[in-house]
Amino acid sequence: MADLTLPLEITPTEVKKLLESGHPVKLIDVREPSEHRMARIDGAELMPMRSVPGRLSELQAHSATAALIILCHHGVRSLRVACWLREQGLSRCHSMAGGIDRWSLEVDPAVPRYS
Repeated sequence: MADLTLPLEITPTEVKKLLESGHPVKLIDVREPSEHRMARIDGAELMPMRSVPGRLSELQAHSATAALIILCHHGVRSLRVACWLREQGLSRCHSMAGGIDRWSLEVDPAVPRYS
């Protein structure tokens, strides 16, 4: 499969299209475990934001075979993480704009919204 050139931020609808198209994508959820218990996207790996630096080598390995889509509640933490990962040389990482809240609104209303 051809490698994709994606912007730093992509919408939940674009993420869904990538998943459906069969492009290699790894969803990384940087929220806290308590948030993850309330709402989650099937297949997303929980990796709280504070644990990301210690798991850099794991993320590098994932990015060798898939685009990393970083998500959080509203897209603020995920954008910070995606920017940091790019600074570490991982060019195939992207933040899901609007986070899981926007995913629930635009893609899968079965995913609960929370405040």
